[in-house]
Amino acid sequence: MSEKPRWSRFVRAFSHFMFFFFIVSFVISCCTMLFVTVLSESLEVTLTEENVAAAAKLTFLNVVVISLIFTVADGIRRRFTVERPAKQIVTASEKMIAGDFNVRVKPVSKFMCDENFNKIIDCINQMAKELSGVETLRTDFVANVSHEMKTPLAVMQNYATLLQSEDLTEEQRREYARAISSACRHLSEMVSNVLKLSRLENQQIYPKTERYDLGEQLCECLLQYEGVWEKKRIEIETDIEDDVVITADRELLSHVWSNLFSNAFKFTPDGGRVSLTLKKEGNLAIVRVADTGIGISSQVGEHIFEKFYQADASHATKGNGLGLALVKRIIDITRAEISVESTLGKGSVFTVKLKTDGHETEKNM
Repeated sequence: MSEKPRWSRFVRAFSHFMFFFFIVSFVISCCTMLFVTVLSESLEVTLTEENVAAAAKLTFLNVVVISLIFTVADGIRRRFTVERPAKQIVTASEKMIAGDFNVRVKPVSKFMCDENFNKIIDCINQMAKELSGVETLRTDFVANVSHEMKTPLAVMQNYATLLQSEDLTEEQRREYARAISSACRHLSEMVSNVLKLSRLENQQIYPKTERYDLGEQLCECLLQYEGVWEKKRIEIETDIEDDVVITADRELLSHVWSNLFSNAFKFTPDGGRVSLTLKKEGNLAIVRVADTGIGISSQVGEHIFEKFYQADASHATKGNGLGLALVKRIIDITRAEISVESTLGKGSVFTVKLKTDGHETEKNM
């Protein structure tokens, strides 16, 4: 195995030598012939065969020596300016192929090497950084999916085992059946959100825009939680401006409002307050969903739009950490904006900004 690379290096070095040999021999031969011709004509000197043969031998020797010097110098230059950075890039690429995405290539000296190598190195380092992030997300995603699925499956298994007991009362059977049904719904919701999020991230869902009244959609989504706010005696406040028309994907945005309302009612205690505001400011429709719930800290606020992130580390609160990640992805696809302001123990305010239909009409005109 070692003979082949050695033979390859010898052939490459010989080819470089021959390249310089032909160039140097051509240049020196032309210069020598011109010099000798001009000199003989100027001094009226007659060149003998012996003089020409001696000069030819000396010229050939000079060509060989100069070609050898050029070959060695070029080899040294290529070793430091081409082979070394190329070897670093190849080594890093091989490590990335093997799954090591923490590898980074050091930039080469601008005085020794072509600047294009640094551009390639920057691309390699950026690619390794992106792949490292993707691999981390994939690992976390698999770990979190396994953890989240394990909980409802364990609940279903435990209550299904209890249902097999013969001395259960009818009330206990109904209670265990409701627990299994609730766990099934939780699992089904999580799988559905995982699939939706996967399709959104892989751009398999494309927005189907239509022109509609945003206020009507918000009211329809809010009314779906009427049973929840009545059960928890939550006060509802609405301030919805009329005739706020947008052009967007109605179905995708309905997921946004449903998730925001669901979180607001989920984290607001009995007797609290949830408010919905829709205002038109310039060419933007501003939607605010506020609650008087438990609120979130600034540290938690930085991560709430990440997949599977839950402020409650014990997962005691119902949820799977996918709702707001789904919301953020939909907001990005529809080119809207979302932000959150929250005070721990006092509540949260989610603000969504959408372009109104009037702005889109002016833009198209």
